[in-house]
Amino acid sequence: RLDQAMAVAQVVVSHLQRLPGVDKILPAGSVRRCAETIGDVDILVCSTGADDKSAEQIITSFTSAPFVERVLAAGATKGSALIQTDANPVQVDVRVVPQESFGAALQYFTGSKAHNVRLREIAVKAGLKLNEYGLFKGDRKIAGASEEEIYEEMGLDYVAPLLREDRGEVDAAKRHTLPALIRLQDIRGDFHSHTEATDGSASIEEMAQAAKSLGYKFLCITDHSQSTVIANGQSPERLARQIVQIHKINAKLKGIMLLAGAEVDILADGRLDFENELLADLDYVVASVHSGLGGPRERVTMRTLKAMDNPYVSCIGHPTGRVIGRREAMDLDMPAVIEHAAQTGTALEVNCDPSRLDLKDVHCKLAVEAGVKLAIGTDAHSPGSLLLMSFGVATAGRGWAAKDNVLNTLSVTKLKSWVRSKRPR
Repeated sequence: RLDQAMAVAQVVVSHLQRLPGVDKILPAGSVRRCAETIGDVDILVCSTGADDKSAEQIITSFTSAPFVERVLAAGATKGSALIQTDANPVQVDVRVVPQESFGAALQYFTGSKAHNVRLREIAVKAGLKLNEYGLFKGDRKIAGASEEEIYEEMGLDYVAPLLREDRGEVDAAKRHTLPALIRLQDIRGDFHSHTEATDGSASIEEMAQAAKSLGYKFLCITDHSQSTVIANGQSPERLARQIVQIHKINAKLKGIMLLAGAEVDILADGRLDFENELLADLDYVVASVHSGLGGPRERVTMRTLKAMDNPYVSCIGHPTGRVIGRREAMDLDMPAVIEHAAQTGTALEVNCDPSRLDLKDVHCKLAVEAGVKLAIGTDAHSPGSLLLMSFGVATAGRGWAAKDNVLNTLSVTKLKSWVRSKRPR
């Protein structure tokens, strides 16, 4: 998974960046593109040394590091090794490149392969040659020290690594129509969090303080509903008491607003786990499928569409229900779900848990194109899990989401107005 690969990359980067002769060091490949799963980890090092000896010392330091389980290859400028993780061993390739080619190497080894093929086609048509050493006109190198200059010399806007999947980004770069992607600093709050009232590990106050420490202006408390028995789901009476409790805490809180929400189960027939009278008392409602995920396409799609018809459903949580590497996604008719979300004014969640990342990137792109709002939620069950926000932001970015496509960028006032717009007047 992305988080596991990133953790391995960080171990290697932390080890190497302390070495003499290391000027720049960056993960490349699918880790840099924040793909949901990673084959192996590529790390590029820019050496300040003027000779091969400096590069060789960097590779030797990597292959002899205590975290290396098995060395696969070790040369003058490249080393490969297996590093053990809590899950499976991960292959890490470290390459040392000269300063004048660092940008070209970073572009080349970041990929994707399909994106790079498109760039080389453009280069060939322009009488140029593009490889990991630079951009050449004949024998003369015209770019290579930075990625930006390579794209610029080819008449393209710079393409963010998140978009480099050959999904239209090269044509958009040519037309100067690439989106300004959502950034972590644009996020004002989190829409999906659990407390000790159900299966979380912290109190409402502890979650609020953790969110406040991140600079958030709001946090939505969305504990489970009664049908999710395994997660100690709340009865209507317990939820009603929690709503009162949240209001009382809000009266004392400064600098952040708690939204009284719930993650409400979508039942087998598409009805919700709570009656509308109770849902009307909530600031925000996440409706999620937690059982019967293996049903036929028509049935699971009907459940989701019917839930969106409810005027109190603000968002569909982890819409496909997948768990990466463990559980397949529901066989949802995703175009129909996205179309209905647009018709009903319902947001779709981008769940930040690295084992979910649901909606995934291609579905985010379809939602953005349909004008559906994305709601990024960490599904945090502890204060530390609020830090997973970066994974959801990256996934939304891979789906071409800009700030305006994401509900988390709204002020509390505008957010409440958006929620009311779907509800009965």
